[in-house]
Formats: sequence, C-alpha cells, structure tokens
Amino acid sequence: MTIYWNHFTPWSALAGGGLIGISVALLILLNGRIAGITGIIGGLFKPAKGDVAWRIAFTFGLIIAPIIWLLFGKLPEITIDANYGLLVVAGLIVGFGARLGSGCTSGHGVCGISRLSPRSIIATLAFMGTGFLTVFIARHLLG
Repeated sequence: MTIYWNHFTPWSALAGGGLIGISVALLILLNGRIAGITGIIGGLFKPAKGDVAWRIAFTFGLIIAPIIWLLFGKLPEITIDANYGLLVVAGLIVGFGARLGSGCTSGHGVCGISRLSPRSIIATLAFMGTGFLTVFIARHLLG
C-alpha cells in the first residue's frame, strides 16, 4: 500500500466524519438506537413489528451514498491484493469477532466511545490491536 500525500484530502475526511457524527447523534436522539451496522442489519434477519423500516432505510443509505457521490466526483481507487478465498476467511473472522465482541467497530468505536462506554473502549482497543498485530504479522513476518 502506498500513501500519496499530495492527494491527501483532510477536508473531505473531516466532512465525512462530521456527517457520520451527525447521523449517529440523530439516530440515537430520534430513534433511541445505536448505529452499529451489525446490529442494524442483524435485526433484519429477526424482524420485530415496527422495527424494520428504519433498518431498511439505514441500510439503503449505506448502499446509495457512494452512488450519490458519483454525481459530484469519482470514487477513490481501491486495490485489494488478496484472493477471494482469503477475503472470505477474513470476512468470517471479522464477523466472528463482531459477534464475540457483541458489536462491530461502528457500534463500539463510533457510538460507544462517544458515550464513554468502558466496554466499547475496551472492545475498540481489542479491534484495533488485533488489526495492527494482523497487519504486522502478514506484512513483516509472513510477507
């Protein structure tokens, strides 16, 4: 992976972070729900009466946002240097970790830390530490 510092865009990153923060705050204030993606999508598999429409709208927003972005500019180029088998295994491990940690990085990292939840702070430290360790092993010890 190469970082091209001359293409660094702090203003769009700041705007994106601000929009995420506003969205999370609105969801908890207006709906009383945490914006954890695994919980929102997981709730669609065990639907409760009156609890599906907002989950579908939220998920639709995640899918439609990049399409709307294309109206104003091009999406960043993404390069993945892994085969499909490795991606499937990685996805299963992440899913298992989210289940084991009772939430994902969006629920714990964005919503939980902003609420100063000790459980979410510890979970986020575990997510990040595991990610750092995995990259170190894959890039420097195995790679």
